[in-house]
Amino acid sequence: MSLTALIAYAGALFIAAAIPGPGITAIVARALGSNFRETFFMGLGLVLGDMTYLTAVILGLAFVAQTFTEVFIVIKIAGALYLGYIAWKLWTAGLLPQDIAAKKSSNIGLSFLSGLLVTLGNPKTMLFYVALAPTLIDIGNIGLSDYAMLLAVTFVVLIVVLVPYMLLASRARTMLKKPRALQVLNRVAAGILAGTAAFIATRAA
Repeated sequence: MSLTALIAYAGALFIAAAIPGPGITAIVARALGSNFRETFFMGLGLVLGDMTYLTAVILGLAFVAQTFTEVFIVIKIAGALYLGYIAWKLWTAGLLPQDIAAKKSSNIGLSFLSGLLVTLGNPKTMLFYVALAPTLIDIGNIGLSDYAMLLAVTFVVLIVVLVPYMLLASRARTMLKKPRALQVLNRVAAGILAGTAAFIATRAA
């Protein structure tokens, strides 16, 4: 695979990832309502979802998106339900900081899984890898070294896009110390997550 093709892929991926969608919205809302550690693991889940689509396309499994539509509908609904659950937890968090901290999920595994489900259920991500990526790289001539480079580029590009969103949203939360302000922030984040969940569920129908 040529360097030109790799750069073209990286540039297209950066632009596609930077455009706000369900993934970015979920990351920002999670950062507003939780800590950076949990949000980062959610981001890693998002990245793994992209890598999963990339791997499927390279292995010649792009037909899955058309053949097994029911599977993707289930994935979308599962992702929407979990985001809705997080939204509910944030909305019902107590007024005191210690209450808020106690009610937040500390399970980084679930945060990771939620990110993975959001990406796998995101039609924009699916479209990029199934329809656009094959026009940028020669899928039929991808060797192991090329595949490794594509995975590395995908990881780096997505982390570069996601981390600034995480940091800015987390910073906004740490600047608010009053219980009432934290509750308002939690409910704003809950509303954003609920909206994202509704969007994903609607697109799954």
